[in-house]
Amino acid sequence: MYAFTYERPTTQAEALKLVQGGGKLLAGGQTLLASMKLRLAAPEQLVDLGGIKELSGIRKEGNALVIGAMTRHCDVAESAVVAGSIPALARLASGIGDKQVRARGTIGGSVANDDPAADYPAALLALGATVHTNTRSIAADDFFQGLFTTALDEGEIITAVSFPIPSRAAYMKFPQPASLFALIGVFVAQTGAGVRVAVTGGGSGVFRHGAMEQALTASFTPGAAAAVKTDAGELSSDLHGSSSYRAHLVGVMTQRAVAQALA
Repeated sequence: MYAFTYERPTTQAEALKLVQGGGKLLAGGQTLLASMKLRLAAPEQLVDLGGIKELSGIRKEGNALVIGAMTRHCDVAESAVVAGSIPALARLASGIGDKQVRARGTIGGSVANDDPAADYPAALLALGATVHTNTRSIAADDFFQGLFTTALDEGEIITAVSFPIPSRAAYMKFPQPASLFALIGVFVAQTGAGVRVAVTGGGSGVFRHGAMEQALTASFTPGAAAAVKTDAGELSSDLHGSSSYRAHLVGVMTQRAVAQALA
């Protein structure tokens, strides 16, 4: 490891000042610290958001579930409020990485990093969530912009994510055995405005599956999902699976998600 300074502010104002001075935000460190060990990232100053109490917590506001950015995966997984409002989100959180990752990783860190195989981005996109920052609110449809790329400006801090509560929802993923990232993960949400389907692990970033949404809005059944084909040309290939295999998994995971939602 190389030399760097470590700061742990207790207010957003302090954190913003440090970030504007060139500090790198630390929101759990499950990606950043590993990147630093591999010398893929070399920040001179780390700004740990873990000391800012108002960035953590889970609450229900009207017909929405609001989760603070520094809320850990294990807290989402074990929350009675989440389980009572969007049980699919609690199940998703319980399947992220291993116990150590869930005990340190945060929803804000995952969302800001936008790993193409991460679980939370699929939940945000399928549920039509809103990302709140220190300066604005950003719809999930506008937030995720490709491989490790989001709408966040330099120095902007995610403060919370709000999720509209759906009629039904479920998330199913086929995990890569070593990392437990999604080889393919599909989040399905049935709302008053129709069905939203988001896919993660397929390539350059999370995306909505328009054809699946149309089919499932017309008939919310596994059979309807089975009839939809996914274009393998739009998905990635690597040592874990070919694009055609991933395309097949999209259909399988969607069918399982719909069955889970109906159950």
